[in-house]
Amino acid sequence: MTVESPGALKILVAEDSAADRLILQSMLQRSGHEVVLVEDGESAITAFSECHPDLVFLDVIMPNVNGIEAARRIKSLSGDELIPVIFLTSLADAESLATCLDAGGDDFLSKPYNQIVLDSKIKAFSRMREMHRTLAHQKDQISLHNKHLIQEQNVAKQVFDKIAHAGALKLDVIRYYMSALAVFNGDVLLAEISPRGSLFVVLGDFTGHGLPAAIGSMPLASTFYGMVGKGFSLADILREINQKLYQTLPIGLFCCATCVDINFKKNRIRVWNGGLPDNILYRHKTHTYERVRSSHLPLGVLSNRDFKADVQVLHLEKGDHFLMWSDGIQEARNRAGDMFGEDNINAVLDSGLPPAVIYSQILKNVQEHIGSTEKDDDISLVDIAVPDDDRVQALAPQSGMRNGYLEDWELSLTLVASSLKTFNPLSLLIHVISEVPGLRQNSSVLYTVLSELFNNALEHGVLGLESSIKSSPAGFAEYYRLRKEGLEALTEAFVRFEFRHETRQNGGMLTVTVGR
Repeated sequence: MTVESPGALKILVAEDSAADRLILQSMLQRSGHEVVLVEDGESAITAFSECHPDLVFLDVIMPNVNGIEAARRIKSLSGDELIPVIFLTSLADAESLATCLDAGGDDFLSKPYNQIVLDSKIKAFSRMREMHRTLAHQKDQISLHNKHLIQEQNVAKQVFDKIAHAGALKLDVIRYYMSALAVFNGDVLLAEISPRGSLFVVLGDFTGHGLPAAIGSMPLASTFYGMVGKGFSLADILREINQKLYQTLPIGLFCCATCVDINFKKNRIRVWNGGLPDNILYRHKTHTYERVRSSHLPLGVLSNRDFKADVQVLHLEKGDHFLMWSDGIQEARNRAGDMFGEDNINAVLDSGLPPAVIYSQILKNVQEHIGSTEKDDDISLVDIAVPDDDRVQALAPQSGMRNGYLEDWELSLTLVASSLKTFNPLSLLIHVISEVPGLRQNSSVLYTVLSELFNNALEHGVLGLESSIKSSPAGFAEYYRLRKEGLEALTEAFVRFEFRHETRQNGGMLTVTVGR
C-alpha cells in the first residue's frame, strides 16, 4: 500500500532539553502534526498510556527513566500494534546504537535536526504503520475464514464418519494404520462381512488429499456398505462404485484402490488392484511372498462399458498374511528429501521375519525414515491375517446376518387395463431385479428380454395385432396407429409377470413367465 502523505499524526516527544523540545515541536507542528511534550522517560511512559500516539521520539539520555528503558516499556504496552520509536541522539558509537535497537527502537534521528530528514522518516514510518494495519486486518480475516472453514469441515466430517464408518475394521484379523494430512483423509479404508460370511475390504487412495479427496469417499463408502450388506459379488460392487465415481467426480479426481473378497472357510481370496502398489500375500510356512500387481486403471476413470472387474484368485493357508498399502508408504520422505522407496519394503519382505511381524516392521521403518519431517501425503498400511479354524468360527456371528441373503424367491406383477394404457413396467422390474446379487451385471440383457416378452404379450396377446402388418414403412405406421387405438379402447385385459429364482452351486437360475 502506498501512502503519499502521512496526514496529521499524534507524536509523543520525550526530551530533557527544553531547547531541543521546542525546536522539534516547531518542526513537527510546521508539518501539521499534533505534538505531546514530556521531559523524562517516566513521563513518556505515562503519556503513552494516556494519549496513544502514532509515533514516539525518545531522547536516549534522560532523568528518572532513560530512553532505552522507556522504549522497552512502551513497546510492551504497544502489544501487536506498530508504534514506531525513533531515538533522538548525538551518540555515534556502534555499540550504543545497537543497544537502542535491541531495546525496541526502530530508527535514529541525529542532532541537530534536519526538517527534510525528519519529514522523510515520518512519512516512511506512516507508510509502514498503514501496511502493518492492512496486514493485521488481513490476518484477522484469514483467521476468521480459517475458523469458519474448520467448523464446516468438522460438520462435514461428522457426516463423512457416519457414512465411511468402521464397519468390520474392529475384527482382530485386521490391523491398519492411517495418517492424514488434514481433517479429512485422501485414503479410505472400508471393511464389512457379507451375509454369506465373506470379508470384503477396500483400501482406496483418492488423488490429492483433504476435503476434495474425501468427497469421493462418500459415494464409495455408501455403495460399498449397501451392496456388501445385500450379498452382492465383488464384481457387482466394483462396477457400481466405478460408475458412481465416474458420474460424480470431476475429471482428474479418481481412486486408486485394492478391493478384496476373503472367504476364510474356503481358504481363498479374490483381489482387484487398480492403481495401488503391489499387494503382498506373505506365506506363513515358507516365509515367502506372492505379489498381486495392479492390472486395472483406478476407479472412476473408465465408464462401465470399458471397465474390467476381473479378479485374481489366490489360495490361503492358516497363518498367511495379506498386506496392502497406499503409495504414501513408498513416497514417504525424510529430512533430506529421500523417498522410503520400494527397496526398503523389499528388504523387510526378504528378511525372513515371521508373517505377523512384517506389518509392524514396515510401519516402524517408515516412521523412522520420516522422523520429524512434515508428511506430504497420506500414509496407509493394512494387514489381514488368515485365522485358524477356531477363530474362523468365531468370526461368523460377527456378521450378524443383518439383511439375510436373497436366495430362492418368487415375484409376481399384474398390470390391468388402466395401467397398460399409461405405464411401462420395465424400469420398475429392472430396478427390483438389479437388487438381486448376480443379476445386476445382466440387467441390460434382462431389459431386452423383458421388453420383447412384454411387447409380445401386449401387442399380440392383448391387442391381437399381427406382425405381418409391419412389412413396409406404411405398414409400420398403420401398426402403431392400431396399437394406439387398441390401448385407448382397452377395458378388460391384463399382463402378468412371474419371476422365480433358484440358487445353484455356481450361481442361480431366473425363470421369467409373461402371460395375459
